[in-house]
Amino acid sequence: MNLISNDGIDYIYDVHGHRITQWNRDLLNPGALQRYAEAISGKGGPLNNCFGFVDGTVRPISRPNERQRIVYNCHKRVHALKFQSLSLPNGLIGNLFGPVEERKHDAGMLNDSGLLRDLQQYAYNPAAQAMCIYGDLAYPLRVHLQTPFRRVPLTPLMQDYNESMSASRISVEWLFGDVIDSFKFLDYKKNLKIGLSSVGKMYVVCALLRNAITCLYGNNTSDYFGIEPPSLEQYFQ
Repeated sequence: MNLISNDGIDYIYDVHGHRITQWNRDLLNPGALQRYAEAISGKGGPLNNCFGFVDGTVRPISRPNERQRIVYNCHKRVHALKFQSLSLPNGLIGNLFGPVEERKHDAGMLNDSGLLRDLQQYAYNPAAQAMCIYGDLAYPLRVHLQTPFRRVPLTPLMQDYNESMSASRISVEWLFGDVIDSFKFLDYKKNLKIGLSSVGKMYVVCALLRNAITCLYGNNTSDYFGIEPPSLEQYFQ
């Protein structure tokens, strides 16, 4: 049974994985970026050019052998793999990178993913204005990547900005939760064993399938921002 499921995961990843692991121009074209930014701004986001949110998630796995200590998190005392996700206001994961070892810092994962390079090349609205995504303080501040104000003490305006963007950025956590709620075996770490199953590839495929479910039924994120995901046919065209 495990061989059959692994073959199925390999097939979906090989045929459709590029829709989520690479810059998806159907989802991330200039017109779409502008619509996403307007939806986020419409919910009180102070940035008028922010089209999505980036964050990392840690997925616990079964304890590997002693030679694989690189996936051990001393702080959380868990063996885990890490993924980087770009969430969109239409409820889809627009881009997913990973897995990487749990010890990798979010800024390092961003550099390895090539997402910042893609943003610099493609993230512009129809008027050729630069569009950005928003991340937490773990990320560097760039034209295409905005973060909270770091200055201490914060002025009232800085505090309001941080709180407003944080309220919208919670959608990242909603999408992480959607993946696990739809595929609960991903939360059962004893069955996620490196060497016996494609643990990292499995999460990517489940995120892709969760996007498909969102295309059919929507989710909390698309409802919150009031922007519909594409149809299933459009997503897989």
